[in-house]
Amino acid sequence: MKTVRNTEYPLSRRAFLKSGLAAAVAVPMLNLGSFKVFAASESRYSAKVIELVQSTQVFDMLSLMAPLGQTIKAATSKQPKLEDGYGLDEKYLRLILSSGTDVFHPAVGVGADEALAFVARLNALAAEHPQHLQRIDSISDLHNLKKGQRVGFIVGTQNSDHFRSLDDINQFYTLGQRISQLTYNSRNLIGTGSTDRNDGGLSSFGVDVVQRMNALGMAVDVSHCGDQTTLDAFDVSTKPVLITHSNVRELAGGHIRCKSAEAIKAMAKSGGVMGITGIRQFVSHREPTNLVSMIDHIDYIARQVGVEYVGVGSDMDMDGYDDIPAPFLNMLKAQYKSSYAFRDKLDTDGFDHPKRIYDLTDALLRRGYGEADIRLILGGNFKRVLGEIWQA
Repeated sequence: MKTVRNTEYPLSRRAFLKSGLAAAVAVPMLNLGSFKVFAASESRYSAKVIELVQSTQVFDMLSLMAPLGQTIKAATSKQPKLEDGYGLDEKYLRLILSSGTDVFHPAVGVGADEALAFVARLNALAAEHPQHLQRIDSISDLHNLKKGQRVGFIVGTQNSDHFRSLDDINQFYTLGQRISQLTYNSRNLIGTGSTDRNDGGLSSFGVDVVQRMNALGMAVDVSHCGDQTTLDAFDVSTKPVLITHSNVRELAGGHIRCKSAEAIKAMAKSGGVMGITGIRQFVSHREPTNLVSMIDHIDYIARQVGVEYVGVGSDMDMDGYDDIPAPFLNMLKAQYKSSYAFRDKLDTDGFDHPKRIYDLTDALLRRGYGEADIRLILGGNFKRVLGEIWQA
């Protein structure tokens, strides 16, 4: 695929490659056969797919590290404080290590009262599995990762409701938080979520929050924010603003949780990056909904603003949503408004399993993307933008 380069946006391709943040591009490999990535799986991938994933530091900017069914079960138990919703057993840890993804952003939509406990639990994971998990506080921490042996995670939340004062932002930064989504789906003191009935944009306090996050080097995320709040964040922020996990509204039947063309252009002008999610109703409003449909969203961003502004934010655990036991999946769906438009399946076909990053890479190659652009989509773009944002 020949990607349109749009000089209207600040990051030129040449400047990106000269920055050293893009992975080195390997000489094109001869595809002499297909190979199994997991011994227990019959799925086979070309040598080129395997080489691309194995030699690229892959970012999934919204990927849960604990099984979601376990998390829901713990949260809804009669004694939730006695249940560990975020713990990792050895079997699931091996799944994470063998997924091909190197950097996770396992944020959830916590309220003000739960945020401290959630951040503390994430920090404990690194202490419990020091050989295999690394908390990522800065770009230099990425040097400690090793494909298949040690993965990193970024502490973040899908709500900033715990920022009741500006000093709270400093406190959570000290605790390791490096990304914060301004709102979840509903209004808070900062701004408005995507499913609220109207959107007044950022409040005065919200403007101050964005400015304090900029000063500290904490990334602003607007994935779930309403349209005006999203645009206000791009307007106010002096640093790039992220959309860690959302899709193109135009391609998803106008779904309210997806982003408008205006927001996508504003994202690119800020120097940000948008992670494409595999949630079915965010990918397409009609069937079939599969990897081909998902690549259409990447194509849209690449053509409209440039391939330098798109990445991956799967918005799921290793196995996707459709494997969650029905009682817990129904509990999850019940928390959202009808505008979420859930269908029988929540996952995109072909992107609903632990090795999905290999399938995505294969689909990008089939669509005609070159190796250099695939490396940007898999991780180079988010690595670049986080390096810019995290400089206090």
